[in-house]
Amino acid sequence: MSLQHRLREWFRPWYALVFAVFVAGTAWSLRGQPLGLSSILIAVTGGLLGAVVFQFTVGSVWAYIVEYANAGGSWTDGPFLAPFTIGIATGAVTYVYDASVGAAAWAAFWSFAVSAAALAVIAQFYAGYRESSA
Repeated sequence: MSLQHRLREWFRPWYALVFAVFVAGTAWSLRGQPLGLSSILIAVTGGLLGAVVFQFTVGSVWAYIVEYANAGGSWTDGPFLAPFTIGIATGAVTYVYDASVGAAAWAAFWSFAVSAAALAVIAQFYAGYRESSA
């Protein structure tokens, strides 16, 4: 296998995106700080944390999308869009009351996760009820 093929196999767009998040998180942590070993280590840790949080968030949302599509749902269904709407609305309201992007993103993600889980439970009960009465 040629080096070019191995590099192409290893360097996927997803990895480039995660690396970009790491670099952005590191740069964000370094802004306004004097450049010393401790500040660089803290910034790199902040970049790594940002990359992990990004992967967790995008992975959770992507898993929700794929599972809904695999269950036969359409991406334009109201029940599919409801957790996204709830998450965005919660994030916007949180940002209005607390002008912190981090707090708004945290609230948006968890309201999305909880509403998606609640919707999954409701859909499972509804599907079970529908099958038992047929």
